Order: sequence, then C-alpha cells, then structure tokens
Amino acid sequence: MLSERRRTVLAALVNEYVTSIQPVGSKVLVERYGLGFSPATVRSELQALEETGHVFQPHVSSGRVPTDAGYRVFVNDVVGPVPGGLASVEAEGVRHYYESVDHELGDILRETSALLSRLTSYVAVVAAPTLQRARIRRVTLVSLGPRRASVVVVTDSGQVANRTIDFDSDTTPEALASVESYLCRTLDGALSSEATTVRRAVEGVPGHEAGIALRAMDEVLDCLAEADEDRVMTGGVSALLAHPEFADPGVVRPLVGLLEDGLSMLRVLSEVMRTPEVEVRIGHENPVSALERASFVAARYGEGDRGGVVGIIGPTRMDYRRAIAAVRTVSDSLSEVLDS
Repeated sequence: MLSERRRTVLAALVNEYVTSIQPVGSKVLVERYGLGFSPATVRSELQALEETGHVFQPHVSSGRVPTDAGYRVFVNDVVGPVPGGLASVEAEGVRHYYESVDHELGDILRETSALLSRLTSYVAVVAAPTLQRARIRRVTLVSLGPRRASVVVVTDSGQVANRTIDFDSDTTPEALASVESYLCRTLDGALSSEATTVRRAVEGVPGHEAGIALRAMDEVLDCLAEADEDRVMTGGVSALLAHPEFADPGVVRPLVGLLEDGLSMLRVLSEVMRTPEVEVRIGHENPVSALERASFVAARYGEGDRGGVVGIIGPTRMDYRRAIAAVRTVSDSLSEVLDS
C-alpha cells in the first residue's frame, strides 16, 4: 500500500504525463502541482515508486513515466472517489439526447458509439443485448413479389432483424397475412429456443400455408442467430491514429483486427456483464494481447439479459476521469431509455 504522499506524487505524475506525453521530472511536478514537498523529497518518492514498479525511467537522464501498475493505483485511489470528468453541460447534453431519442434500438446504439467517441477521442465499442435471451414481440411478413417476401422480427428489447425469403411457388398477400397472424400468436413472448420448438410442431403439417410458415420460421431463427453474432458496433476507429502510442503499425494492426472481429470483441465485452460498476482494464490486465498497449473502460447498461455493454478503448495514457465519467453517463442514460 502506497503512502498518501507517494500517491500524491504519482497522481501528479500521471496527470502531467497524460497531458504532455513526455517523461516527467521532479522539477516540473514541484513547479506545476504545488505538492508542498521539496524537490529532494519528490525525487526520493519518484525513486521509491520506480523501485516498486509504479513508474519507470526510459533513459538515465530523463524523467519518469507511469507503468500499468502506476495507472492502476491512480484509477483505484485517485479517480474512484473524485467526482467530475465531464463538464456539467456535457453530461446534461448526453442525458437530454437520450430523453429525446426516438429511434429503433440498433440506430440508438450506433449513435451511442459515435457519441462516446466524440466525448473521449477514443474508440467506442457497443454491444447490443443478446437476441438469444430476447423475447419475440412481433413477426411481420411483407410481400415483395409473387415469390418473395420480407420477414421482420421485433424483440422485447427493441431490436429489429429482417431477412428476405424466396418461395418455390407463387404466394398471395392473403396467405402471407394468414401465416403472419399465426406466427404472431404462437411466437409472442417466445425465446429463440422456444421458437425452435414451435417450428418442430409445424414440420410435417400439410398445406401451402404450413410451408410458408416453415420457411418464415427458418428465417426468423437464422436472423436471430446472425444478429446475435454480429452485435458489436464501433465508432471512431480512426481516433486511434491520433495517439502517438498507436503510430507503430505493429501495435495498431492487432488492435484494429480485434475491433473488426465481432466475435472476439464480444468475448472481451461479455466479461464486463458480470460486474455492476464501470470496469477499467489497463494494459496487460486485458485478456487479449491486442489490448496489451491499451486501456479498456466499459460498463453494462440495461437489466439482466436485456442489457448490453458500452465502452471505450484508448492508450494506457488515458484521461481516466473523463473516460470513466463518459462511460458511466452514457450507460446510465441508455439504461433509462430501455426501462422507459
């Protein structure tokens, strides 16, 4: 456990390094942060912090830079109890946006990823609620021609998925309406697993409309499964290149690859669903090597299986106060939208 004085010096060093991106010396800390300690005391504390692995010195004559362990102490002991991070007008703007939003959930989540990226200048990632746990609220069949129709599935979490069906023979709008009525009655409130049971019951039933129902239900199940595997949205990927830590292609390429791999990113995000508070993972604390040079700040939104995750990814030299405040404000506001 670091002493109060040592934590004060470390907090000042982290704040300065986040701003300057330059190794920080004791003279700068004394002059800019009013620590109330002599330069000799600050030098002694920096040496002690280096010995405990909380800072390191890139070169013999340079100042110090925080390590992952140093950032962890800063996040736990400094950021946690200190309010702020977003200006009150910014936080109010976020809440007002969600109070006035009137879109489908998919559109809201895409706009959320863009909003988080703008607030933090980092990459934003948003995971939609799992459709495997969502309940079907409505199935709509829309004729697109004699042998083609669109099937639209709406879930209780507000998500919408749709697919196109091609039939082997002509199908009338009346037959589609009859099948739609049947599907709405039998699938209302059903989970994906329960919809599979309903489909089995239709198998073997003779008649043209039963055949339409089977084709429609196959597409319902397929689009639910497909949407469930592709429910991670990202915003501001180009923001990575604005940070010098990601100027090296060897560093940024694995991270971009992870962001483009929805299933791998989903596994990273899903672990956040187990924690009720904002989760902060710094550098090597992250479970995948692509994030070893990055920090990941995320929080869940919504209740239980109807919820998802919002988060940001940026350099370990992150403005943690602002990042945590932005993620928490967006998460809370999004939860209120889903509960209303």
